[in-house]
Amino acid sequence: MKRTLTIEYGDEVLLALGISAEQLSDEVALLAAVKLCELGRLSTGAAARLAGIPKPVFLTKLADYGVASFDLTEEELQQDLADARRQ
Repeated sequence: MKRTLTIEYGDEVLLALGISAEQLSDEVALLAAVKLCELGRLSTGAAARLAGIPKPVFLTKLADYGVASFDLTEEELQQDLADARRQ
């Protein structure tokens, strides 16, 4: 089920940002998805769906905003590497 979130803002916001209402809507959805993913509240897949973009594109957007796309400790990463070498 899709739901809609409404945010009230004035024309001065669009003028200050120099973007259209549609662009603002897309940007706010992306920024919310990035932050929720960064906080660990949404997976990258769920966040990509919230932003309305494919997961690979969302992963590049995370990098653009300086957000790690995975959160492994060094120990977990070493274990993953060891597991991969055994295969």
